Amino acid sequence: MEIGVKTDIGKIRDINQDAYYISSLSKHPLVIIADGMGGHKAGEIASNMAVEIISSNLEKDLVGSSLNDNDIKDIIKCSISKANEEIYNKSLEDEKFSGMGTTVTLAYKKNKKIFIGHVGDSRAYLFRKGVLSQLTKDHSLVEELIRNGSISREEAKIHPQRNIITRAVGTSKEIESDLIIQEKLIDDILLLCTDGLTNMVMDEEIEKYLYKCHDMQKVCEELVRTANDKGGFDNITVLAIKF
Repeated sequence: MEIGVKTDIGKIRDINQDAYYISSLSKHPLVIIADGMGGHKAGEIASNMAVEIISSNLEKDLVGSSLNDNDIKDIIKCSISKANEEIYNKSLEDEKFSGMGTTVTLAYKKNKKIFIGHVGDSRAYLFRKGVLSQLTKDHSLVEELIRNGSISREEAKIHPQRNIITRAVGTSKEIESDLIIQEKLIDDILLLCTDGLTNMVMDEEIEKYLYKCHDMQKVCEELVRTANDKGGFDNITVLAIKF
């Protein structure tokens, strides 16, 4: 297994509100990315809180060979709910943190399965046999407009409200998270990224980089460089795992 990661402030933002985590457990690795939102560094606080709370809970609870798929799903959902509760309560304690929140997309591998937890519009992709597929669904306004037929996917890419998300960790008292179980095959590549990449770089370009480059760290660095070359309007985080 090979892991690469790159995070970058981009060319416009004053601070990097993205955060990520890579577990040291090689047998059952855990990776997390988060994209915070909120002024006065509140987004940075929210994303780092989410990564810290979720990783510490999962590293503690995802131990033991007796856990079945439903156990793992419940543990992941509980960890996201715990992060949501703590971030939400912190946002109520101080006015400068009011409304802060964060996306969260995580992946945990056990045996031949990948468990993905997801809230917001950061994404998880699977690259298999030369084809890139998006595993997660964006919790965003434009995604809802696409689903109800109001706009096309092509129109969504340039929609003025494409950055508005409909679900985030910490913005409400309770949170609903998506949980996906994906079968893992040899040579699969799992890519997690924040919208600083996907708003600037098309899926076809991401697929091309994954196809031509076999070094996961170089893939991440090249994708971040490309997003910056196209404007770098947001923080960018890319994490890739080749199994």
